[in-house]
Amino acid sequence: MTSRRLAVLMVVAVCAAVPLAARQQAQTLPTEIPSTFKPVTSSFEYERRVVMIPMRDGVKLHTVILVPKGATHAPILLTRTPYDADSMTSHAESSHLAPILQGYDNATDVIVDGGYIRVVQDIRGKYHSEGDFVMNRPLHGPLNPTNVDESTDTYDTIDWLVKHVPETNGKVGILGISYDGFLPLMALVHPHPALKVDVPMNPMVDGWRGDDWFHNGAFREQMMSYIYNGEASPSNNIKWWLSYEDDYDMFMHAGSAGELGRERGMDQLGFWRKLEAHPTYDEFWQDQAMDKILAREPLQVPTLIVGGLWDQEDIYGAAAVYKAIEPKDTANDMVYLAIGPWYHGQEINEGSALGPIQFGSDTALWFREHVLAPFLAHYLKDDAPAMNVSPVTIFETGTNQWEQLKAWPPGQAQKLYLEPGLKVGFNAPAAGGEAYDEYVSDPSKPVPYRARPNRYPDPGWHTWLVTDQREVSGRPDVLSFVSDPLTKPVTISGQPVVNLVASTTGSDVDWVVKVIDEYPPQVASQPEMGSYQLMISADIFRGRYRESLETPKAITPNEPLTYRFELPTANHVFLPGHRIMVQIQSSWFPLYDRNPQTFVPNIFFAKPGDYRKATERIYHAPGRESFIELPVVGSPQ
Repeated sequence: MTSRRLAVLMVVAVCAAVPLAARQQAQTLPTEIPSTFKPVTSSFEYERRVVMIPMRDGVKLHTVILVPKGATHAPILLTRTPYDADSMTSHAESSHLAPILQGYDNATDVIVDGGYIRVVQDIRGKYHSEGDFVMNRPLHGPLNPTNVDESTDTYDTIDWLVKHVPETNGKVGILGISYDGFLPLMALVHPHPALKVDVPMNPMVDGWRGDDWFHNGAFREQMMSYIYNGEASPSNNIKWWLSYEDDYDMFMHAGSAGELGRERGMDQLGFWRKLEAHPTYDEFWQDQAMDKILAREPLQVPTLIVGGLWDQEDIYGAAAVYKAIEPKDTANDMVYLAIGPWYHGQEINEGSALGPIQFGSDTALWFREHVLAPFLAHYLKDDAPAMNVSPVTIFETGTNQWEQLKAWPPGQAQKLYLEPGLKVGFNAPAAGGEAYDEYVSDPSKPVPYRARPNRYPDPGWHTWLVTDQREVSGRPDVLSFVSDPLTKPVTISGQPVVNLVASTTGSDVDWVVKVIDEYPPQVASQPEMGSYQLMISADIFRGRYRESLETPKAITPNEPLTYRFELPTANHVFLPGHRIMVQIQSSWFPLYDRNPQTFVPNIFFAKPGDYRKATERIYHAPGRESFIELPVVGSPQ
């Protein structure tokens, strides 16, 4: 036997004598990952604490607390959100506080420089919080039989924070944008004593009158993906999908919003079922409209309401809340309003321009430095530094300057008449001219609300309200009434009001009315703005609600009727050489669902045969004057 063979046999014999478990252990390479790892963050400029705060019904809400190192007697800035507290407080892997708050929570110049303790919380049923999610959960009452709502959850959260965060001075402010702006409004109902300031920005206020879900009865069908993503799962990880590159094609192919919802399985979503069941302004919508709720509440917390002149999502809410609660502020020291030239939430981003419209300065930074920061510091910090914030701070577009006012709006209604020859002016039309202008509205070829292809959301979504309206002004189903070039400035400040005398050959109709600033043919400083048609204020109204928002009614064909409705807030100067234009059309697709132009009980369930062409007439004759009440400051002539 060779020596090599003998050695092999000896190894085999030894292995056989070693137990199997020992042999397996000898063949295992130990893991290098510890069973637990505790990051060493002593060099960080903040401490991150993640807690589950109990509510009065036992449900616990996931809450992220960011405490600046060395903080003592620091106030708390709270945001409650359905958009993931973890992601909102971890935008970067950094030892510094500002980078991790970038993104949605981009007002770091206020939060970090102010030394605030930052708290962000998932609302119940979303992401890492327990409980059941209900879209815009109503207050306890007819729509909510439980003993909890967003008001009580905010109260319980603040109560826990002031008792369990030792670095705080016991003063809390709440702020947020959009849905996160709706939640500070809820906090004003039976507020916690430690809530010292409230800042709703671009808040969702009335989902039927003019915020996310409807505008004056017309359904904002491009918000269907938001509903789908937000309600299909707690963590928004079930996503709406594309079936066309252009939303226009997707919605046209489906026919009605209700049919598209059925195709996508949205009947499984509780809020979608509510939308389909409540297409009118019934008690479901009225009972949860925050402006109506707050009009009944006492003023207890200083409130800064923030809005945008070109807010593409919640343009209604800020002005509506201000209008509801400001009359109760008899001392003029509790209700503040700030409106800038912004898209939805732009006040916490860069604000020197909106699309091609230049403002000459970073308007958002100015707002944060001169309004938001001193407002928060005055009410939240122990030394209560003085602030020089006016009751109303509003940006005037056209002249591009901030105004600080004691009251708002300063404008007085002046009638801008539609005239024969597609003209507008401040004098009533005389007898002898054409009595009306008309166009054919065809539901098979609806007017796009912005250039195709588009989808929600995409990069153009934020700026579509300032896009050039020449895209549609040449269409035969759009009427454009325009003034002569102005010889002096015309300043408007407030809400324009439409008074349209019109008829239709159908039994239902939508009216889209736009007040537009048409630039001179050439603009030397910015050539691309030559003849630009800039929307200043525009909205849609569903004709079936002409007599009652609660009870739709078929329209009598071919009968001239008056349609009256408000447009969004404007604060603008039409400069000399510019023209004032009023555009009218009967679709704004696919942002809003198509009106069949045949009266059906519920447009969500309209059938293909219901969609029919109709001839729309706009009257401008003595006794049948159509006009826009412009909130003019001074004399327009």
